[in-house]
Amino acid sequence: MHEFDLIQKYFNWNGLPANVSVGVGDDAAVLEIAADEQLVTSIDTFISGVHFPHDTPAEAIGHKALAVNLSDLAAMGASPQWFTLALTLPEIRQNWLADFSRGLKTLAQESACFLVGGDTTRGALSISIQVMGVVKKGQALTRSGARAGDLIYLTGTLGDAHAGLESILHGFELAAGDKAYCQKRLHRPTPRLQQSELIRPFATACIDLSDGFLQDLGHLLSASRCGAQINTAELPLSKALQTLPQDIAMQFALSGGDDYELLFTIPKNKQPEFEKYIKKGGDGLIKQVGVITHHTDQIIDENKQLLDQAGYSHF
Repeated sequence: MHEFDLIQKYFNWNGLPANVSVGVGDDAAVLEIAADEQLVTSIDTFISGVHFPHDTPAEAIGHKALAVNLSDLAAMGASPQWFTLALTLPEIRQNWLADFSRGLKTLAQESACFLVGGDTTRGALSISIQVMGVVKKGQALTRSGARAGDLIYLTGTLGDAHAGLESILHGFELAAGDKAYCQKRLHRPTPRLQQSELIRPFATACIDLSDGFLQDLGHLLSASRCGAQINTAELPLSKALQTLPQDIAMQFALSGGDDYELLFTIPKNKQPEFEKYIKKGGDGLIKQVGVITHHTDQIIDENKQLLDQAGYSHF
């Protein structure tokens, strides 16, 4: 199959919105944004055997490659609009491409994020996606806005994806239902776009959790020049992790990575309004887990013990 036939068959999707003047099939995309908006963009690369096990289903790879980028937009408070795809393949396998394209397209449609260009080439399997979104001018969330006294919140649960990865790579034992659940959390993370909209009017800082709760919290603290105290007993764990020995569950939750939840801060004086707002919105995925302190770059637990900011390393 020729490169352009491949693109036409699997990645030239119909139904582009009016803000795409030129999409797939030209030398570059031409996109429109409103005068009162700012463009937010991020890019991630997925390498086989590094970012996903070699035998990961192609549909899951397609889903996750886009999901992790959408999670970055959610962390910035941005609404997804478009993405480009650079796909490197060792060979053309049409069944694999059909499954990959389906996983990618399904999440793209669910998130109203449109494929507008990219590239394909031969080589070791890797996927790079650049995602683009918009936010009203001056309203983007960043890592640098937290202040001492702000409350720390989380979406979702921690550690499930790492438990799923351990079950695949090292045979970590989980009950059958828990194993399926944790592996789904690994392969098919949910970008918290809806929660991003809820927190945007209140949050002072935000980051998505890709490399582990403590490590990513440390990034936020470094940018904000402050510290944190975490109540580890309040960290949200799924039923699957609650069945594990406490020390293992806590290790997965604190340092496991691949959660793609949002960690964000809310000023103390906005807490009543914020919690009333999210309760009205029917969202049970958001929970307070700590408070921002003056102690720059330090994370302590409820017993004042210093926590090691370990997590996933890209090198």
